[in-house]
Amino acid sequence: MPLPICFVIFCLSLVCFSISAQEEVQPIHAEEHIEVFKVGVLANHGVQKGMERWQATMDYLSEQVPGTRFEVVPVDFDEMSRQLLSYEIQFIVTNPGQYLKLSGHFPLSWLATMKSVKHEQTTFAIGSTIIVRADSQIYTLKDLQGKHIVASDPQALGGYQAAIGLFHKMGYTPESFFGSMRFLGFPLEPIVYQVRDRTVDAAITPFCTLEEMIDEGLVNKADFRVIHPTKPEGCDCLVSTQLYPNWSFASADTVSPKITQEIALALYDLPADHIAAITAKNSGWTAPISQFKVIQLFKELQLKVPPPPLHETVLKWIERNKEWGISLLLLFIVSTIYHLWLEYKFREKSEYLVEAERQLKDKALQVERMQSAAILGEIGSGLAHELNQPIAAITQYSEGGMMWLNNRGDGDSELYELLAKVNAQSIRAGAVVHRIRSLLKRRKAHAEALNLQDVVSNSLVLFRREFDSQSIRLTQETSGSVYPIKGDEVGLSQVLVNVIKNSLDAMNDINRVDKQICVLLDFEETQIILRVIDNGPGLQGEASELMASFCSTKDDGLGLGLAICKDVINQHKGEFTIENNSQHKGSRWEQGCVVTIMLPRDTKE
Repeated sequence: MPLPICFVIFCLSLVCFSISAQEEVQPIHAEEHIEVFKVGVLANHGVQKGMERWQATMDYLSEQVPGTRFEVVPVDFDEMSRQLLSYEIQFIVTNPGQYLKLSGHFPLSWLATMKSVKHEQTTFAIGSTIIVRADSQIYTLKDLQGKHIVASDPQALGGYQAAIGLFHKMGYTPESFFGSMRFLGFPLEPIVYQVRDRTVDAAITPFCTLEEMIDEGLVNKADFRVIHPTKPEGCDCLVSTQLYPNWSFASADTVSPKITQEIALALYDLPADHIAAITAKNSGWTAPISQFKVIQLFKELQLKVPPPPLHETVLKWIERNKEWGISLLLLFIVSTIYHLWLEYKFREKSEYLVEAERQLKDKALQVERMQSAAILGEIGSGLAHELNQPIAAITQYSEGGMMWLNNRGDGDSELYELLAKVNAQSIRAGAVVHRIRSLLKRRKAHAEALNLQDVVSNSLVLFRREFDSQSIRLTQETSGSVYPIKGDEVGLSQVLVNVIKNSLDAMNDINRVDKQICVLLDFEETQIILRVIDNGPGLQGEASELMASFCSTKDDGLGLGLAICKDVINQHKGEFTIENNSQHKGSRWEQGCVVTIMLPRDTKE
């Protein structure tokens, strides 16, 4: 092939390749300049049906407005407000009530009003229809008083606000007129089902909702009835209220005027037989009509949309922000569990510290008492040793005097009797000293057969003068068959003397005429119960504390009396208790103290 021809072919190939490359690059370059707009539409029949209804209209606008693409975003009232205020959508298709609400917070431009596919293409196609079951006893608006009602949303012009306007015109106050009012949201079909299933008494539905569900075969016409029905001229459906302007197309101020003008012209040019109009269930669009009726309705009602319940607000927020919602929920649960765990551990440690502090105080008190007991033991042992000699001398002198009088033949004289008493008490004193030494050295006392009645009588004789000086009435009673027991007579006498001495000291501190002490001795089959009861002031503290060593309510007391008494009775296998008369069942007096000593019949050391 000649060289010129090859050169020509090569040049032609380059030109073709350049043209082909330009054709391939041009669509990509054009695609980069397409502006995407999102249109929020009110999805009153659900998201899926909202997409199906409005997608063809979005495609139509994308074709008519060069360099743009429109996307449909089905939303409810609250989501439409949120997305518009956050600039997520640029256009809205909604009822005029929602438009007026949004225009108070956001600059909007009304572009076109939808013409209805029914009712001779009227632009007034929003109203409320109140439906009940066909067999319901509700026939008038007044019959709805106290009934349970459902509606779609408090911001729905046809689904709620128009009906509330009607009730206000009739002189009823909806807030107190109905028994209850619930809002089910979208889609609208469940509202009608609530009436069909007798869950509620009546429902407020948008104009033509019932007829559309009947045409689609979702419900039967014979099952329902419309309250306060009217059928405006040229309309195909029953309505309970007046009609308001139809849905309209509005834009935010962020969209350029050129785009809004092209969109408005495209909507006006949409023919009724176009696929976009058919799927959107309208007959095209017209210029925006006056919203005077809606404004007048809002002015009359001064509608204040009631805030949704807190739980619904929280659930919607979580639904929109699932990741954050779940994270916050988990954080709340973990924080709550951690807080409860910390509180539990803190309380556990606090209780442990309180218990440890109490134990330390008890140990310190025990150490103090042990030191006092050790000191007292040393002093007592020395004191007992020193007292033995004068007591032995008294015993010997009294015995010598008695022998001298007996040798002289004066054994029956008063002096002999006096020396005999001195001798008996000296012997008793010596026994007491030995008893104290045994207690201090923890030696067991000598057990012998004894008559407890005689022990009581001998102990009471020692206080005869004090009973008379304080004008105290002594009562001594014995019940049951008397029998002897084995025990330490000196130790039991010491207990009785200490108990009676405590009663006398307590009675000495009060001024009353009827001072009494009662000593009851009850011989039961298996045990002997001895009670010493007085009508004095009663205990001045807890019994457990008073019976502890070195605890005394007296200014000059050592705090050993009750502790020794309890120790002696424990050695006899018995029980020693002290309580106020008010705590003792069957006590003779409301005020005072009762000491109970229980000794088993087979008492052994």
